[in-house]
Amino acid sequence: MKCTVCRGPAVIDVRRHNAAFCPEHFTVHGRDQVGRAIHDHDMLRPDDRVLVAVSGGKDSLALWDLLAALGVEADGLHLRLGIGDYSDESTVAARAYATAHGRTMHEVDLAADWGFTVPEAAHATHRVPCSACGLSKRHLFNTYAVDHGYDVVATGHNLDDEAAVLLGNVLRWETEYLARQQPVLPAAPGFARKVKPLVRLGERELAAYCVIRRIDYQVEECPMAAGNRHLTYKDLLNGLEHRSPGTKAAFLHGFFERGQDRFAGDDAAGTLRRCAECGAPTPSEVCAFCRLRARAAERT
Repeated sequence: MKCTVCRGPAVIDVRRHNAAFCPEHFTVHGRDQVGRAIHDHDMLRPDDRVLVAVSGGKDSLALWDLLAALGVEADGLHLRLGIGDYSDESTVAARAYATAHGRTMHEVDLAADWGFTVPEAAHATHRVPCSACGLSKRHLFNTYAVDHGYDVVATGHNLDDEAAVLLGNVLRWETEYLARQQPVLPAAPGFARKVKPLVRLGERELAAYCVIRRIDYQVEECPMAAGNRHLTYKDLLNGLEHRSPGTKAAFLHGFFERGQDRFAGDDAAGTLRRCAECGAPTPSEVCAFCRLRARAAERT
């Protein structure tokens, strides 16, 4: 297998592009794909202060590295979620990358700063852990960005993630979620802009990028994600992709280009007010995060 660009020995093939790359040109490929996503969707502006949501996994660390390679100065924010050894090892990986590359990384500890962990919140609410985790991350990343003057929160959602979410939303015709599934969520009062620069790169590419760039990351999947239906959707899409390379990209980017606008009227956030507990924008008197925190406190 030879590199499509230089004809040297290739280390990875990307079937949807009908291409193979040597290490040097694969890193260029990664930068090109992220740069194209940023340009096509007008994600970032020259004077933006950017905050990367850093989990310690391959996606977030590759994103931080790729943004730097594109000349985007960004700080990181790492949340300690209290998921046993998994969280501890994720923190080690995030700190190691930040230290090795001289990057600024802020940390928020869910237990120390807010009085509960993701497992405690899941137990208290009798909901799947991913629900409590996702709610907490969305609230805390946005709150930190707004409180500390960041214009943009960049997350490591990749092509595989977004295609699986889209499939789930289509299967259930979750029109409100379809209205909001886009690479950029614009800023609004109390909300920083949210961007997903990795929507043109798949999980396999991001893992290979980290290996080539010698970025150590948390390899293990979250132990609380077992049973998450999006893993099933990923498996289904992987089967289709194997038979017809490019299926996931065509599905996702076709939706962005021709389908997402059709659901714009279904994004019914309603009138927002300030949460009586934390001051965050919410359609109710107390925001969902503060209600979650209260439920967790009742069980501890």
